[in-house]
Parts: sequence; C-alpha cells; structure tokens
Amino acid sequence: MPRSPVTAVAARGRAPDDSAATLGPGTLAALLGRYADLGEPLSCRPLAEGLLNRGYRLTTTRGRYFLKHHLDGDQAAIARQHRATLRLAGLGVPVAPPVAAADGGTVTVVGGRCYALHPWIDGTHRDGGDLTGPQSRRLGRLLGVVHVCLDRVMRAEPAPHPATPAPDHPTPPAPETAPARAPERAPVWAAPPHSRAEPPAQRLLPGPRSASLSPTPLPCDPTHPAHPAHPAHVSPGPAPSPAPWMGAPPGSPVAADPAETFALIDDLLALARRRRPRDAFDELAEHRLIERRALIERHAHRRPTPATTPASGWVHGDFHPLNLLYRGTEPAAIVDWDRLGVQPRAEEAVRAAAIFFVRPGGTLALTKVRPYARGYRAATGASPQELAAAVHRVWWERLNDFWILRWRYQRGDHRADPQFPAVAALAVWWTSRYEAVRAAFCE
Repeated sequence: MPRSPVTAVAARGRAPDDSAATLGPGTLAALLGRYADLGEPLSCRPLAEGLLNRGYRLTTTRGRYFLKHHLDGDQAAIARQHRATLRLAGLGVPVAPPVAAADGGTVTVVGGRCYALHPWIDGTHRDGGDLTGPQSRRLGRLLGVVHVCLDRVMRAEPAPHPATPAPDHPTPPAPETAPARAPERAPVWAAPPHSRAEPPAQRLLPGPRSASLSPTPLPCDPTHPAHPAHPAHVSPGPAPSPAPWMGAPPGSPVAADPAETFALIDDLLALARRRRPRDAFDELAEHRLIERRALIERHAHRRPTPATTPASGWVHGDFHPLNLLYRGTEPAAIVDWDRLGVQPRAEEAVRAAAIFFVRPGGTLALTKVRPYARGYRAATGASPQELAAAVHRVWWERLNDFWILRWRYQRGDHRADPQFPAVAALAVWWTSRYEAVRAAFCE
C-alpha cells in the first residue's frame, strides 16, 4: 500500500522561528518511522498553540493520536513527566501516558526537536459553573489523589533543578478535544462520598488497569504509616527558587515584595496611559492598577513569611479546567504535565479552585469551593491550618499578580485580554471577603 499523502502544516501563533513552526512530511515520516504499528498517515493538523509546546492531531490508518512538540527541548524533564504519568496510570489515575516508540523510549528527537506521541480521545472541559456540589467534592478529591500518588511514584526521581518557570499565568486555551485515556473502571472519586462498601485502599483508587500494572494498594487514612501522605514518607525536595522577574513565582517561599510590585505598577501605568488609540480595556487597566496599589499599601504588613509556607511535594503544576478533560460527567484525563515539579501542595489546591470556581464577575462560588476543599482534605489529610496558610499565600500572590497586563503592554500579546476583567476583580473581591474565603477552604 503506497504511503498516503500528508500536507505540511504550520502551527498558528508566533513561534521562535519559521522552521520550528512547521511540521513537514519529512519530519512526520521520520517520526512515524520510530514507532511500530501506527499505520499510514492520513492527516496531521495543528491545534491551538500553547506556550510550552505545540500540538498536532495525527490520524493514521490505525487510529488517532496527539503529537506533541515540546518547545523547551528538555529531554530529561519530558522523560520524567512520561514516567510519572505511566506510573500514575498504573495506580488508576486518569492520565494520558505516552506511546512508546519501537526502542521503548517515549521522547523522540527529530532535527534537534523533541516530540512525544499520545493516544487521542474526544473530551470536553468543564469549569466550576458546570459542576454540582458533589462533583466539586470529587474534583477536590481527584487533585488530592494526584498529590498522594505523585508522592509515591516520584520517590525514586531526583529532585528537579531549580529553573525559571514559564511566565506567571495559566496556559492559553487548549482545543476542545485532546488526548486522554479513559479509566477502565469508574474512578472511586465518582462514588458517593460516604460509601463504605469497599476497604479504604479501594475507596482511594481503582484497581490496576491490567495484569501488567499491579500497584500496591494505598491506605486511605493519612495517619496510617503506609499512606504516602504520612510524614515518614513525604519527600518535599528543595524549595523552589525565585525567578529573575518582578515578584516571586508560584510556590516560592519568598512572597512578592510590595516595593517590586509598586515599580511594576508604575511601569504598566505608563504603558497603559500612552497607548494609542486608547480603548475601554486601557481605562479599566489604569483603574485596576491604581486600585491595586492602594490595596497593597493597606495590606503590606500581611505579606506572608517563608515560615508560613505549606508542606511541599510533587504537584501537577498547572491544574485548571483546560488541562482536565471530562467524558460526560467523569474525568477522563489530566493532561499537560509540563510543569510537574515540587511546590507547596495545598497552594496548588487553592490556586486551582481560584480558576475553576471564579465567576464572570470576579467572585468565587464558595458554595462549591467548600465541598471541593473537603474532598481535597479527605484525600490528602491536609489540615485546616495548612489550607489556611495556602489561602493566605495565594491571596497575596493574586494581589501582586499582573501577568495579563504584562502580556498586553510589555509583550504586545493580547490573547489573555478577555480574562482580565474577572481576574482583576477577583483580587479585590477576595480581599474584601478574606475571612469567608478562608472559611470555605478550612471548615
């Protein structure tokens, strides 16, 4: 059978260079030659471009795949992500592990660029507005299970070298369909929260996917000596180092310095005021910058200290609605593990909730945050005090965060502009409802 013609495709958006933005027939042929039994290529179409990678929907005579081009080219980090997802899949966590090449590897290098192949399924994204109270609890439980299982599967991994994270932002919107692998059995976080029909280990996670994956069950009680969250087993690794930009990166024990934030506000105000032609966004940006400076001045004495940093451990690093695919009402796959690393775990739980449950007007749906937080605490054993510390640190992080305005005015990138009204309003609302937000996470 002759090879099917495949048209060269170019990823949308800006790229480091034109050649890196194009996946031609020669590159695709070289890639497919590394894998066995993929069949003949029928099409290879670019998907919406992210900051950390590019994606292509690859269709062959044997099926559909997600082809991922890792722009950073860090083979060791990519392989670590792959090992993590393969091990998590063995524990029943809904992920999309990579497809192994003929030589058994999962990172394929062609022309000096790193690629990986994943299975593809159709899935949908759901934010907090689409979730009921019980589904919100299951979402929190799912993230808790991820943290508990990461602690187990990553123990053999060397701690990552401190590195400058990607810009302080959630990644741009992903396509509505992406690779995933649905669990073969209904995950336990989908069961009624008070079910006692199964022993604790089975309530935490479903059984192995196949006979070749037979993990030791994890006790659900965090006080049990064998539970991964028990202090005897937690391996926090090194604390993240501040990145060389204005403010501290997510998870840093060094909270944002008001003096640095004020300097950034001055720069952004100058850029917004001299922009021509000015529009309603520029007016809102100026208003919010002045408002935020006054808030930070008023609350500067509440800057978190390193001593208040919650316990660190391995985290997904970018857990939000666009990185979680649902099939129906159940999670099908957690994708995009590019920011897998060591950070305060409870801070990821709070940061994720602030994205999942934010309303268009910039308020949080606290009636859904509460069951979400209870689900997370039940899965991990995190104390109310740990969540309270995380709430305070993420609140301060949000109060000093201007990533959308930096993109617009310093980079000329307007992709995140539509998010600004709600994100900017949330920091103000959170400050005025601080005690209620903390209670929702801790009660």
